[in-house]
Amino acid sequence: MTGRDTARPEPPPSPLVAAFARGIALVVVLPVRLVWELLVAAGRWLRRWLLSPLGRALRAWVLRPLAWLAYHLVWVPLAWVARHLVRRPLSWVLRTLVRPVARLVVVAVDWLIRHLLVPLVDLVGRLFGPALRALGRGLWWLLRLLWTALTAAWRLAGRILRALHRLLLRPVGRALRWAWRHTVAPLGRALRAAWRVTVTPAARWLNASVLAPVREATRALLRALNLRP
Repeated sequence: MTGRDTARPEPPPSPLVAAFARGIALVVVLPVRLVWELLVAAGRWLRRWLLSPLGRALRAWVLRPLAWLAYHLVWVPLAWVARHLVRRPLSWVLRTLVRPVARLVVVAVDWLIRHLLVPLVDLVGRLFGPALRALGRGLWWLLRLLWTALTAAWRLAGRILRALHRLLLRPVGRALRWAWRHTVAPLGRALRAAWRVTVTPAARWLNASVLAPVREATRALLRALNLRP
């Protein structure tokens, strides 16, 4: 086969398919495109002839007058009130009343400290200084003595407890441990062994030779009398 035979052109679509596609385009695509164009044109017209003039009119006739009224009727009176009725009276009160009173208080306290408190402290120190120093030394000596006594008592208690533990508790513990190990534990083991040798076989024999036959006989008698199913 040659190249001309292999590269055959595609057959054109049938007239019926082409007509059907054109019909779908006319019925579906074209109305949607027309509606879209109409919406775009209506939006442009509304923005140009309605929304933009309405926004300018709103800004010029509503927002600007409201801002002017808020500035001249609210902000300016509030600023005047804050300046003339709050800041200036407070400044006058601080400058005329508070500052002089504070200075007077500082001067009075300084005078009292220099002319009364310091001389009084000096006088008390001169009159009662030796007694206060002696009292302080006595209290310090008493505290040291108390601390020494408490320390000695604590050490003595520790030594007594250690001696009791070494001389009494430890030997008693060792004796009890020896007694447990050499008397109680062997006795317990002997009793357990005796129990295993005597009581356990007797109980098994009694159960197997007496109790089990009695239970079987009782069950057979009850079944014979129709008292037990």
